Amino acid sequence: MTWFTRRRASVAVAGIAVASLLLSGCAGETKSSTDKDGSGDKRFIYITSDPIGQSEFLKSGQTGIEKVAKEHNGKQKIYESKDDETRRANLEQAIAEAPDVIVMLGFQFIDMAKELAVANPEQKFLLIDSVVPDAPANLYNATFKEEEASYLLGIEAAALTKTKKVGSVLSLDIEVIRDHSEGFKQGVLASDPAVQVLEPQIVGGENPFSDTARGKEQALAYAATGVDQVFAIAAAANGGIIEAAKEKGFYAYGVDANQCGFAPGSVVDGTIKSVDNVMVTMVKDILAGKSSKEASKEFGIKEGGVTVVSLTDQAASSQCVVMEHPEILQQVKDAAAKIKSGEIVVVNPNAKTS
Repeated sequence: MTWFTRRRASVAVAGIAVASLLLSGCAGETKSSTDKDGSGDKRFIYITSDPIGQSEFLKSGQTGIEKVAKEHNGKQKIYESKDDETRRANLEQAIAEAPDVIVMLGFQFIDMAKELAVANPEQKFLLIDSVVPDAPANLYNATFKEEEASYLLGIEAAALTKTKKVGSVLSLDIEVIRDHSEGFKQGVLASDPAVQVLEPQIVGGENPFSDTARGKEQALAYAATGVDQVFAIAAAANGGIIEAAKEKGFYAYGVDANQCGFAPGSVVDGTIKSVDNVMVTMVKDILAGKSSKEASKEFGIKEGGVTVVSLTDQAASSQCVVMEHPEILQQVKDAAAKIKSGEIVVVNPNAKTS
């Protein structure tokens, strides 16, 4: 599957923002915990695209860099950014410190990562959740198979719908977000071809990733058409979608974190991206001397890159509705096993190749 067709410049309006639940904090803030890290000589720097705030996606990266430092008895540092100016400044500062690996998270780094990797061939760079076309040998990439986790949510939606109408609310109608909604659609139709998967509603506007009011408005409009299962793929705007679900009595599905606790009884399940697992695996490959071609990977269910809340160790306390339906949960477990074995192949709507 080729990643740049999926994350090309037209996608550069979403990327990591899709996964950011709430973004807050100070621009360019630096978090350093080197004093309490290992005594070894390995050093790692993680640069965020936005302030970590309450973003579960960016928090997973923070957990990842801490795990990396611990595993290699090294030191880690985090630079938080908020715009292109602070991203570049943080990246240049990281290069000046010459760590073993500089890790970036999100599409916002695509252009500057390539530029600075070419200018600094001795420095190893890792970009997670995006791929740079024609990247230099010192720039590694790792991406997620979001469609696989979304497929599992589709199975749940097909089983729970009463109206036989389901759909998704997207922050923007672009490829990276469609990966989720199209995977969801495949799971629905594989489970029950009689279910109608409506064309997604779009949050849009000036703040499509954080406008909870518009998210709620679009979800309410959707519910008025008879949709009773809604996959919310709108970052912080998910809060409005879930609020609408609670008010109108339809079911919602979260993205990139456990959002079931936002409105217990109204959220069925949600996808999870394990940035920490990906970061640990990729850095290990880099330090082992693997080339960027050998180490660059896509991480799906089999690789431990994506899953759903109901399949995590915290499932029992998740407050997700699916936990009240053991027969549906078993279908999800069976499908996940078949995806791992290759018996089920979830097609990515935007063909990706290495």
